[in-house]
Amino acid sequence: MKITTVGIDLAKAVFQIHGIDEQSRAVLRKQLKRAEMAEFFANMEPCLIGMEACGSAHHWARKLEVYGHTVKLMAPQFVKPYVKTNKHDVADAEAICEAVSRPNMRFVPAKTVEQQAILSVHRARQGFVKARTAQANQIRGLLSEFGIVIPQGILSIVKWIPEILEDGENGLPGMMRNLLERLTENLKEMDRQVDEMEKQIQLWHRENEASRKLAEISGIGPITASAIAATVGNAKEFKNGRQLAAWMGLVPRQNSSGGKQTLLGISKRGDTYLRTLLIHGARSVIRFAKNKAEPDGWLRKLIARRNKNVAAVALANKNARVVWALLAKDRMFRPDYTPVPSLPEHNRVG
Repeated sequence: MKITTVGIDLAKAVFQIHGIDEQSRAVLRKQLKRAEMAEFFANMEPCLIGMEACGSAHHWARKLEVYGHTVKLMAPQFVKPYVKTNKHDVADAEAICEAVSRPNMRFVPAKTVEQQAILSVHRARQGFVKARTAQANQIRGLLSEFGIVIPQGILSIVKWIPEILEDGENGLPGMMRNLLERLTENLKEMDRQVDEMEKQIQLWHRENEASRKLAEISGIGPITASAIAATVGNAKEFKNGRQLAAWMGLVPRQNSSGGKQTLLGISKRGDTYLRTLLIHGARSVIRFAKNKAEPDGWLRKLIARRNKNVAAVALANKNARVVWALLAKDRMFRPDYTPVPSLPEHNRVG
């Protein structure tokens, strides 16, 4: 009995295992505790292992590959259609085992420790940015209840709060003044944390060749470049640039039937963080395009016939395709690059 494919339903403490042989017959149904996982797979002959791309999946992928196994991760929504009965651990493990053996299944590249570390910094920074914005809005909202209005922007709060606290004729009670001072100090601390994490990202960016390469693209800076380099990993996993753009959710959704093609707004699938960074970077390029872009260039023509939001998404889509070309084909960015059109069949030599 040789096990060829194994599906693992990951969990915090108890893991469900489902294995099949060369004839696709179920020969292994087992429940393992976390402490038993390493020993069990270390003693098993190398095989194909499938897991959902969820919490701790990349850790177990790296660990099991050390034992000689081929590990493939899949998005949970691609595994769900293979659940034949009610949802439970045994059915989930069987569905994973079934899904990983499908020839047209899409897989998620396993991340290295370094990639996960820098992405953790990105996620923490993103959390501090959201908390900082919420804190600023709270300060502004509390002051408005006392008839004091501060202009928009975090810098405006830092600028105006000292004057508000020193003004003895604005009617603020002492308790409110103490609260504002405490909230402002918390805002400054979160701002300092964001700056510190950006310095860590900048340091990683300068040491990573792929990230430096991507930062040469207009609309992509060190933050976006490092996030893409760490998330995408091996760009050759994607067939072409359009697949990478689709993976980021930058292509139209379809609702086509009966031979009639209906395109809707962008799909917004994949990594929301990457898509947001690319679109915000595209907005910054469009903002200065009227003065810097060539009059007959693609971007100026696009802005002339479509609104800026559509143009920003289109430019983000284009940048995603350029990212794939640079990473998959190991090229350097050239702003003046023009692809050579392929010759017709009858004009080709040989």
